[in-house]
Amino acid sequence: MEIAYCSFMDLFGIVDDDSLVWGDPFYPFLVYGVGVAVCAIALVPLKERLLARRRSTACAAAQFFLITVGVCLVMELAMGLMLNQPNLAGEYPLWDNSALPFNVLGQAWLVNDLALGAVAMLYAWTIYPASEKLLAKVPPRIMNAAAALTVAAFVVLCIVKFA
Repeated sequence: MEIAYCSFMDLFGIVDDDSLVWGDPFYPFLVYGVGVAVCAIALVPLKERLLARRRSTACAAAQFFLITVGVCLVMELAMGLMLNQPNLAGEYPLWDNSALPFNVLGQAWLVNDLALGAVAMLYAWTIYPASEKLLAKVPPRIMNAAAALTVAAFVVLCIVKFA
């Protein structure tokens, strides 16, 4: 996800040539795990509620997209305020949206959030339901083993990358 995202954002000239994404494609960008969790826990149920309450799928989709863009903006802003504070020289360690139009506190950028909102919408409306149907066919023992293996591999990756 980060490679595709940075390739898109590089069109705007805001991705550094020395970004981790170009030199280390296995770097664990934790924000995407948080994003998927937010989608699965909050946004997928929101989609179902909106579909039940709105007269048309188009109205539900439009409202969902606007809410999702807001959620992405809040998440990007929170991550930035926690992890991306400028140093004494005013340089941001991870990204610098401060000079871009439509930035929020130099951390979030509405263009990012529109793109991430579209990805979250694609996930909640298409990928998650298809994955849920596909995974329902797999026996629970195999799913539990696959989940444990995935978590273990991620822990090892984090230890290797952050140690």
